[in-house]
Amino acid sequence: MVRLSIKYGDANQFLYETNTNMAIDDLLREIALIYNGRLKVHRICSEIQLLAKHGITLPINMQGLTEEQITELKLKDEYEDVCIPMDGYIEEEDVTGRRNGRSPTEKMKEILNKTVQDAKDKISKKLVDANKCVTRDDINEAIQQLKGAVMIVYPMGLPPYDPIELEFKNEEELDGTQDSLDVIKEEEASLWFSGKEMHRGKKLCDYVGTNEKTKVLVKIQKKGGGAPAREPVVSEEEQKQMMAYYYRKQQEMKKLEENEDNAYLDSDWADKNSLKRQFQGLNDIKFKPR
Repeated sequence: MVRLSIKYGDANQFLYETNTNMAIDDLLREIALIYNGRLKVHRICSEIQLLAKHGITLPINMQGLTEEQITELKLKDEYEDVCIPMDGYIEEEDVTGRRNGRSPTEKMKEILNKTVQDAKDKISKKLVDANKCVTRDDINEAIQQLKGAVMIVYPMGLPPYDPIELEFKNEEELDGTQDSLDVIKEEEASLWFSGKEMHRGKKLCDYVGTNEKTKVLVKIQKKGGGAPAREPVVSEEEQKQMMAYYYRKQQEMKKLEENEDNAYLDSDWADKNSLKRQFQGLNDIKFKPR
């Protein structure tokens, strides 16, 4: 099986394993689903962290209003006394006015936060360094774990308009948000290998060959953006080493200049009698003290 290291921009995203006979159309679909699935998991994790800190989301018409304004407008959150966390709640005001400020107890918070971390680890970019692939099953498993944790802490469920609930139902509304810019739709996606676009209707082997025991770098991006930037000739680590080397050389030259260029006289190669002693076999003579 050939392994594809998927990059978006300058960042490694995940490893994907397949065979060289796979059609580019199918490959695009799979990679786009995994890429967008990882974004979805991160969105859910962010919202669950806010849920653990400030409770459920307020109705749209109550978000951002002060208590005085809510009272004056006679607004009521009908889910406030229904969607109560297990073991009760703690009052933690949300300064953004987006959530109701009834956060779960510490024990329930721990369940949510631990599950969030486990889900992130399952799809982490660090898996690239560990040479581990990410699959659609991993994405689905992470989402199911998050869903289970929310059900444990909120057995009565979440309000139907809560972003977490909408994500679980695949009814999330991303239009006009930064998250919508990150999502790459399958019909808008393009794959690039070695500076060339991988066109639909062809197979992976048309670009990377038929050797199944290879690992290649493939970039995903939106169509119309032109060719992605080429990889740097040297890696970031190699660049650091080169800069350190030239810095040391610069310091050595500076030291020579400070010593009026006479420091080299202490070097073995500057000894005019070195060759003579070498022919006479006198280089390694050691004198014993009396």
